[in-house]
Order: sequence, then structure tokens, then C-alpha cells
Amino acid sequence: MSDAQTPAGKNPVNLPQNADEQIAKLRDQLSRNTDCGTTHYNLAVALMGKQEYAEAERVLHDAIDCSPTLAEAYVLLGGLCLKRNDLEGCYRFNQRATKARAGFAEGYGNMAFVLLQLVDGKDPKEDEEKLDKAIKHLKKAIIHNKNFIQAYTTLGTAYFMKGLVEESIKANLEAVNIESEFPIAHNNLAVGYLELKDYKKAIEHCDEAVRLGFEVNPELLNELAPHRAA
Repeated sequence: MSDAQTPAGKNPVNLPQNADEQIAKLRDQLSRNTDCGTTHYNLAVALMGKQEYAEAERVLHDAIDCSPTLAEAYVLLGGLCLKRNDLEGCYRFNQRATKARAGFAEGYGNMAFVLLQLVDGKDPKEDEEKLDKAIKHLKKAIIHNKNFIQAYTTLGTAYFMKGLVEESIKANLEAVNIESEFPIAHNNLAVGYLELKDYKKAIEHCDEAVRLGFEVNPELLNELAPHRAA
């Protein structure tokens, strides 16, 4: 099942066409008030927009120093860790985000995402523990944000990886109920229904995922092809 969603925090900055102008404006604000965590955070977002990741990381740490409860800053630091394939660092920063702000759904969702990436098939017992922990985090994310659509699809992936196909389908149907044109959910439903040999529904959701611009795995298309004429 494909559900490759990367962790992400909310971006409060609407960058103008001239990003350098925005960065200069934010630096000027900080020169007059160095203790504003939100301004540090906004500057980091602007720097990330220009792919100046090292400087953005430094500024995010400044943001946290000024505002230790700024959960979004921890999430962005986790995202920077992910860029350099530091999954454990990504997990730690998102964990800190949930501790900085109680009920921060994005942090729980991102921790679950990392755990799913760490399932490698080397130790079945450890993999099962990671999947169970991911499911626990995703359920918390959904409790705190019942419309967190990515949490439902990631939950569906976790269930599928555990072999719980019907539970996977149910989670992805919840995602579709929130956003009927969410392509990842339709792709995941196609995979789930194919596993249950419900070819009609699998084809319907596969075609919907394609219509919505999702790049469906060619293997899935090939498996469904013989059943289209049936």
C-alpha cells in the first residue's frame, strides 16, 4: 500500500513574490525584538522556501529558545532531519512537539509516519511493536483532530502492514468521507479491495485515484486489468 506522506507543519507565512524582501523584513523585525519566537519561526519558513536549510535550522532553534511551546518549530526541525534521512531525529523533534503542546495532532501523525519507515522486516517482533506504536499515535492524532485526513490514510497503511485489511479499508473510507477527492485514500482502497478480491470496488477506486492525478503503481494496474472485462 502506498502512503508516502512526509511530515509537515503548518506554514503561517504567505511569502511574497520577492522572498528576499520578506526575509529582510523579518530580520529587521528581529533586530528590534530578538525575543519573538514567532518571528524567528516565520524567518525559518522563509529561509526554507529558499532552500537555505542550515540557516533555517539555526533560526528554528532560536525560535524554540524564545518560545519553548512553539510546536510547529519542532515539527519543521523534524522535517529538516528527514531531509538528511535522520529518521530518529525526526521522531524526537515531533515527540518534543507533542510535549510542547498537548494534543498536537501533527506531531503524533509524524511520529507514526517515521515508525512505519522503520519497519524493515529484519525482526518481526520489533516490526510488530513499531506498527502497534504507530497505530496508537495515529489514534491519538485523530482524537485531537477528527478531520486529520492524512492520519486516517496512514492508519490505513499501518493496519494493512499488520494484515488487518478490513480495518485498513475502514480507515481509508473515513478519509474519503472527510475529502471525497483525496487520491491517496482511493489508491489505498483499491489495494485493500484487491486483497479481498472485491475487484469491482478495487477498479472503481483505482480509476478514481488515476482521475485525481495519483501515480498508481503499474503492478496494481496490471493486477486489475484482467478483471475489467469480467
